[in-house]
Amino acid sequence: MKAFVMNGIGRVGFADKPIPTPGPNDAIVKTTRALICTSDAHTVHGAIGPRENLTLGHEAVGIVHEIGSNVTHFKRGDRVVVGAITPDWGDPASQAGYSSQSGAALGGWKFANIKDGTFAEYFHVNDADANMALIPSGISDDAAVYCCDMMSTGFKAAENGAIPIGGTVAVFALGSGR
Repeated sequence: MKAFVMNGIGRVGFADKPIPTPGPNDAIVKTTRALICTSDAHTVHGAIGPRENLTLGHEAVGIVHEIGSNVTHFKRGDRVVVGAITPDWGDPASQAGYSSQSGAALGGWKFANIKDGTFAEYFHVNDADANMALIPSGISDDAAVYCCDMMSTGFKAAENGAIPIGGTVAVFALGSGR
């Protein structure tokens, strides 16, 4: 399969890689839509250190290609959205409500950080029953892909700020100065 990879700080390109195989709790998803995120650019520019042959991307939707033997909520052919943060939900940090810290600081952020990401023809999803959701038939992949990171980040910020549904907020921000 083709994958878009980081080949060192400031260097990217395409690579041929094997289609991943799932573990018992995992799934392999055939990518149908993916979005680039600012953190992909930060990664390429060295924000998390050098990476070699690391597939980039963490915002994607697709079709379940293969499932592990313990996956019960999904089957081959299902259209799914996959969160940018894919923790190990049995980890104590995840159980305590800090899923992005699963296993270590930023340990829940696996795609394009500690494992190959989603900018490939197929990608691996750990703990599939908890890290994927079915896309309703009336929702296009073009719309669903925004749920992977953009919408979920906003909702998590609202939850952390104790902003109720329908609440009013004011956002004050400064540009990057660039």
